[in-house]
Amino acid sequence: MKLRRRHRDHQPSTLTHPASVRVGARTLTLPDAVCASFAVTGYPREVGAGWLEPLLTYPGHLDVSLHIEPIPQQVAAMRLRRQLARLESASRADAQHGRLADFAAEAAADDATELADSLARGHGRLFKVGLYLTINAATEPELAAEVERVRALASSLLLNAQPTTFRALQGWTTSLPLGVDNLGATRTFDTTALAAAFPFTSPDLPTTAGETGVLYGLNATSSGVVVWDRYAQDNHNSVVLARSGAGKSFFTKLEALRLLYQGVEVAVVDPEDEYARLARAVGGTCLRLGASEVRWNPFDLPASHSPRDDVLSRRAMFLQTLIATMLGGTPLSAQARATLDSAIIATYAAAGITRDPATWTRPAPLLTDLVTTLTGKKGAGQAGTELAAQLAPYVTGSYRELFDGPTTTHPAGHLTVFSLRDLPEEMKAVGTLLALDAIWRRVANPRNRKKRLVVVDEAWLLMKQPEGARFLFRMAKAARKHWAGLAVITQDAADLLSSELGQAIVANAASQILLRQAPQAIAAVGDAFDLTDGERQFLLTAERGEALLVAGPANRAALTIVASPTETILATTDPKVLAELDQHDQPHPFQPHDAQPPSPPDFTEITTTSQTDNEESESQ
Repeated sequence: MKLRRRHRDHQPSTLTHPASVRVGARTLTLPDAVCASFAVTGYPREVGAGWLEPLLTYPGHLDVSLHIEPIPQQVAAMRLRRQLARLESASRADAQHGRLADFAAEAAADDATELADSLARGHGRLFKVGLYLTINAATEPELAAEVERVRALASSLLLNAQPTTFRALQGWTTSLPLGVDNLGATRTFDTTALAAAFPFTSPDLPTTAGETGVLYGLNATSSGVVVWDRYAQDNHNSVVLARSGAGKSFFTKLEALRLLYQGVEVAVVDPEDEYARLARAVGGTCLRLGASEVRWNPFDLPASHSPRDDVLSRRAMFLQTLIATMLGGTPLSAQARATLDSAIIATYAAAGITRDPATWTRPAPLLTDLVTTLTGKKGAGQAGTELAAQLAPYVTGSYRELFDGPTTTHPAGHLTVFSLRDLPEEMKAVGTLLALDAIWRRVANPRNRKKRLVVVDEAWLLMKQPEGARFLFRMAKAARKHWAGLAVITQDAADLLSSELGQAIVANAASQILLRQAPQAIAAVGDAFDLTDGERQFLLTAERGEALLVAGPANRAALTIVASPTETILATTDPKVLAELDQHDQPHPFQPHDAQPPSPPDFTEITTTSQTDNEESESQ
């Protein structure tokens, strides 16, 4: 019978039978994948604990198979005696013929002597060990690329991985969990070397990066990179704790900038105007609360809402939280809360706004209207008069400017920064609450769902107010349901960890980043995050830009934050660097260096108000 050889180009590229396998010289084609196997034939002379961890944490589809077979004690002793005899004979022959000493042979003889002594004392055993790698990919071009990467990784570990040429099927079956070594490419290991091959611990985090994975930095204890995706965790929240000057704002700006690359919408509550340069660079919007003629009316109803939502009731409850914060953060008594609630509803009714959704588009009342209602409403009594007197500074006194008129603008865009630097210190907690309320309206809009990040810098300003802390806690609990992450940044660990609400916010943050801590706070931080003694010492001695990422008991990594020169210019808050940039008239990092950098056309810095400016801002 004459067999006709089919031309290689005419062979089908895919398998027609679901259980068929095509065996090649070096590859094996499965119904839905292509794989190639390798046997490790060369090993380094010395290894450390967990030296196989880089192979086991390889981000691609790599099967690592380790076959172990103990060698009987008598056989092991006999083989060691023969090996020592050969090495000793070779050494004497070299000496007799005047040849230079073979240092590799001398080192091998010393190792064999130590091993023989260990076996004789019963401190160890010998094992035949076979290490095999099987690489899987969807197509042959992808397989070729994966093979190059895996062999390069093996070479970096001083492992010599050879392909199983003409034994592809045996290599594949050897990598399956069958306990059968069909290749037999073994090497003798002692107990210590074999124990070091088991990766009981790893300095690297598991690969969980998805579409929005962000480079945090370089692992401080290994050669790997730390790429973290907050949106791939159980919840999307994070907590950043550090002493002043440790780099917490720098790190937060880097993450926000890199998330903007991924299409994530970012909103920032900025107490010290540190994010304005970043907003200017990426064409964001900066709203300066407290600046001249900037107005913010907390009575505004959200423009977008579900017909089933009782927007008026929700707005009344937020106003109670806001007014309690205005009055110093002391929780309102039951009588004062009831009086305030009825006055808020009456104020809306006086403006023609009721529970009928058709009335929600009418102009909202102002804070001064609420004070008028409290002083003139029948039945308000002493409680209403006291509330009106306490709100007087925000209506007719020193703090009236922010609330003295309708809202001047409604900022929107891919990056929105609420700057609070122009507010007096006594007003910053109120400003933070107003900014978070405006952000939450946008986050909770069911008609505009997308990945968002809400950054609250210097959160201790709000956490020291009980009502503000409750609002932040509710936001932390509900952010995941709206595809948003809440990033809480603070330098005062005591304000965050000393209260039950603060501890709850930490517990609801799947990503926790700790930078250098003060000795006075390390005990509270260590107990709250269950840090080991080594981790506590690391945080006490960490340099600027060194951090500890904590994502549960098993996922922890010490890292060094890295940034490009352009990112450093945008994120730095070092006064010396900023002074040098101003002195040399440093151009915009995204503009040519030979031209005066104009402000990006789509950047909106809201410091004045007019009808024309408002319309232009909304159109942008």
